[in-house]
Amino acid sequence: MDASSFFEAVMLFCFGASWPISIIKTIKAKNPTGKSINFLYLVLVGYLAGCLKCVANGGLDKIIWLYALNGTMVAIDIVLVHYYVKQLKDKQSINPTSL
Repeated sequence: MDASSFFEAVMLFCFGASWPISIIKTIKAKNPTGKSINFLYLVLVGYLAGCLKCVANGGLDKIIWLYALNGTMVAIDIVLVHYYVKQLKDKQSINPTSL
């Protein structure tokens, strides 16, 4: 592994360490207020581009697994945000005070 790949791996590891925390906070709060779904999609596109870069460089570089892992965690966070937004909207529509 050359220096460039090493530093790329460190960067991905550091970013990747924050996604489980974000997922846990979303699950505990059951309220995605303050999360930007557009930002999450943008980050997901970035991780997909990183995967494509690895493939375009002549095969499956070992670093692709960090991109894939981080992208999977972002995708989970996106699903949770959509789920809890729907739950909140359903609660508000059932709330008799909103009639």
